[in-house]
Amino acid sequence: MYRVETEIGGRPFVLETGRVARQAHGAVLVSHGDTVVLVTVVASEEKRDLDFLPLTVEYHEMYYAAGRIPGGYFRRELGRPSEKEVITARLIDRPIRPLFPKKWRYETQVIATVLSLDPEVDSDILAITGASAALELSHLPFKGPIAAVRVGRVNGQFVLNPTASELRESDLNLVVAGSEEAIVMVEGLAREIPEAVMEEALFFAHEGLKPLLALQRELREKAGRPKMAFEEPPVDEALRARVFELAEAGVREILETPAKVERNRRRKALFQEVLAALGEEASGREAEVREYLDELERTRMREMVLSEGRRIDGRGPEDLRPISCEVSVLPRTHGSALFTRGETQVLVVTTLGSSEEEQRLDLPGEEIFKHFMLHYNFPPFCVGEVKPLRGPSRREIGHGMLAERALTPVIPGEEEFPYTIRVVSDVLESNGSSSMATVCGATLSLMDAGVPIRDMVAGIAMGLVKEGERVVVLTDILGDEDRMGDMDFKVAGTEKGVTAFQMDVKVAGITREIMARALDQARKARLKILEIMRQTIDRPRETLSVYAPRVITLEISPDKVGQIIGPGGKTIKGIIAACGGEVKIDIEDQTGLVRIYSSNLEAAEKAAKMIEELAQEAEVGKVYLGKVTRVTDFGAFVELFPGTVGLIHISQLDHRRVRKVTDVLQEGDEVLVKVIDIDKAGRIKLSRKAALEESVREVEEDTGESSGQ
Repeated sequence: MYRVETEIGGRPFVLETGRVARQAHGAVLVSHGDTVVLVTVVASEEKRDLDFLPLTVEYHEMYYAAGRIPGGYFRRELGRPSEKEVITARLIDRPIRPLFPKKWRYETQVIATVLSLDPEVDSDILAITGASAALELSHLPFKGPIAAVRVGRVNGQFVLNPTASELRESDLNLVVAGSEEAIVMVEGLAREIPEAVMEEALFFAHEGLKPLLALQRELREKAGRPKMAFEEPPVDEALRARVFELAEAGVREILETPAKVERNRRRKALFQEVLAALGEEASGREAEVREYLDELERTRMREMVLSEGRRIDGRGPEDLRPISCEVSVLPRTHGSALFTRGETQVLVVTTLGSSEEEQRLDLPGEEIFKHFMLHYNFPPFCVGEVKPLRGPSRREIGHGMLAERALTPVIPGEEEFPYTIRVVSDVLESNGSSSMATVCGATLSLMDAGVPIRDMVAGIAMGLVKEGERVVVLTDILGDEDRMGDMDFKVAGTEKGVTAFQMDVKVAGITREIMARALDQARKARLKILEIMRQTIDRPRETLSVYAPRVITLEISPDKVGQIIGPGGKTIKGIIAACGGEVKIDIEDQTGLVRIYSSNLEAAEKAAKMIEELAQEAEVGKVYLGKVTRVTDFGAFVELFPGTVGLIHISQLDHRRVRKVTDVLQEGDEVLVKVIDIDKAGRIKLSRKAALEESVREVEEDTGESSGQ
């Protein structure tokens, strides 16, 4: 067994190997606080004939890690992964994938399993560092190491790997992965933090993760396997030169075609033309020819940007694509918007529901209730493809979560706006940055629905082309610019600052100067987009859609909750039935807060009245019209309202002496009574005699007023 240790954020950070999972090609136990993650890597021995890197990354949180038993019928994990597991798997994948050889074709699997979960120490960043360490220990030709840390900011001070308690006080939650030379991946959210602060946070993180890189190198020296010999297949210079010669004019034509569909059509046609011109020379080597064509196009695109400052669609580096915004595009939804930027278009719809419709996440470490959720769908027609429709992909879940994080800081709390809010973004056309278009469309849709968001949020995707000392930062990148560029850098925020941040870098050497330039360029673009959005709608609508549920809020005594619900829910079901089934009623047991939701205001008011009658409490000094429920020798029991009964003692029945209660009252009689006392046990004392005095006084007062007139 081999073990190495350092300190991060004031707590030991430990890497251990050789004790468990010894048949994996690389296995590491990562410990930080009481959180322990096992990360393993295994690669197949047979090379596959593929045109992509066959890497899969899985992340699983075991319920036993937090001392819990899973819910559901089967009571076990490893079913459909949670959103947290999907997002973390993507966090692991993104920084390690570029570090495999380009032509690596051996199926490789990285599995991270959370074995022990300290509620104060999240396991995601441990899994990223653990994946790199396991790959470093393995025989695979991995160009690492990389490591990851989290950065928070509490009271204006950066905190490395903050605890869960510190994160609750933090206005920043940033995961940063990097190598010795550069930051390679960033993901996180912020509460309208200025760009300058974000820049400081990134480089604070980069310095903070370097001890973890040294730790991995130390462990590899002690326990690493010899690396397998792997060489990229040699380039056929003659074929490459021939492809370049045949395709030069066609590639330039492609790069001067602004429309994506037409550009793709010409790209396919050029490929067929080159194959036909090569004849037998290209037989069985189609993939190689396509690779050389991609290389030529990438080279010419980058040179066009660096030398001429011109992009595929004719824009300059800092130019935005044309933007159009529409709201209220669907007649029956609660809020809707159509946001179009160039050839990227999203339809975003907002739906309001009751608090019982909020999302419940049963995670190993905690149970979370979300009253705001954003879902992103990427149907195949949006890129002109034919594919089977399945459940949401990891990419769709990741893009939806990024947009959700961007908007979360401006969403009102449940106390201010007592609705569950669901936003759905359907991508109708895609040519780059549909996640950031979703942020813009969601803002418009929420405002159209009348959700009182605190500010407008917009998003922009930035790119980079870097060759040596020549550097161009691109604003609002196309899909091809993402594919052929060096950086995909998404920034969302308000006028005040950044709310969400995601970055993947494909090259080393992203200096602080480049980062500052990209952030500043992104801010300028975001402000322009916000200005355009305001021309369509500049504030949330003052009224909700007629199809959205209205909410009436009541407060009752927590002691009355059981009475409102009734045995087996009988009473509350009766109220809903009496209102035509058009209401939803949510009751908080602990506080007695009642929320009634209905798109029919009359039905909601009727339900509220019924609940108020059930929940009302007797008040000393108040007169009620009650019904006699039982007569005894010493008095009569009177029901003031459902569930509340008081006693009129025989001495309080009348001004004259009453010999028998039945001389005055019979069971079933309606009688005016006054509450004269409620004792510590809650017993209510009533007086018919006092109520009669009240009635006489009222008559006298009315008579006096009449005489005066």
